Amino acid sequence: MSFSDLFWWFLILSSLQPLVKQRMINARRMQVMRRIEANRGSRVIVLIHRQETLSLFGLPVFRYIDINDSEEVIRAIHLTDPDVPLDIVLHTPGGLVLAALQIACAIKKHRGKVTAFVPHYAMSGGTLIALAADEIVMDEHAVLGPVDPQLGKYPAASLLRVVKEKPIAEIDDETLILADVAEKATNQLQKTVIELLADHLERPKAEELARILSEGRWTHDYPLTATEAASLGLPVRTGMPVEFYRLMELYPQPMRRQPSVEYLPEPRFRERTPIPDRRGQGGNT
Repeated sequence: MSFSDLFWWFLILSSLQPLVKQRMINARRMQVMRRIEANRGSRVIVLIHRQETLSLFGLPVFRYIDINDSEEVIRAIHLTDPDVPLDIVLHTPGGLVLAALQIACAIKKHRGKVTAFVPHYAMSGGTLIALAADEIVMDEHAVLGPVDPQLGKYPAASLLRVVKEKPIAEIDDETLILADVAEKATNQLQKTVIELLADHLERPKAEELARILSEGRWTHDYPLTATEAASLGLPVRTGMPVEFYRLMELYPQPMRRQPSVEYLPEPRFRERTPIPDRRGQGGNT
């Protein structure tokens, strides 16, 4: 075989390597999901979006909850017996409200128990989906977030505040129109959250929590820890099963040129200092 033949074989194998690697990762994902389903007797649905950017011709690309996601989740639910529990794994910055609401309503109507697992974060629309679950299992460092509506680049609550605090004569027509839409969006979202929480909380408590999460009390990226979410009355507990961490490892962030976090990938325990042997040094033992 000539050098040029070896060179072309090298190029072919190099081009196939990412595809083979991805297929191996996909196969391992399916193995872990089947193991979780067998152990828990459930249907596992994974909704994972990486927040970091990908490099596509130098342009940033982000992934969020969209209509395609809602179609796939609803399709998975249709393929599941109504009495089979659902385990939905959420790792997302949020996304399209319509898509998140479709997913939330679908899992809300599922007859079997629905458990939302949040290994790291489920913000905005991800939190909205988690609210529809019977139980939310979070890592002790994981976070949820507020579900207040966002109109383009403006929070709905901020638009309403402008109209409330400034004279109408000093506000332009576009802001007034946006404020009108913001009020409707906030009312609609509060009504939806109340409906999602109806089976877990008394009506007054559900109304209070819906208002807290949607009124703009915090910034939209405010991190609601497991402790704070539980104190608000959400059905949250910690104690993430190790299988879900292993599943997350199989959804790696696309590699960048220089990793920002590095460590030796094995458990590390504190070294114990040997206790001195005092026998033979005098005195009683």
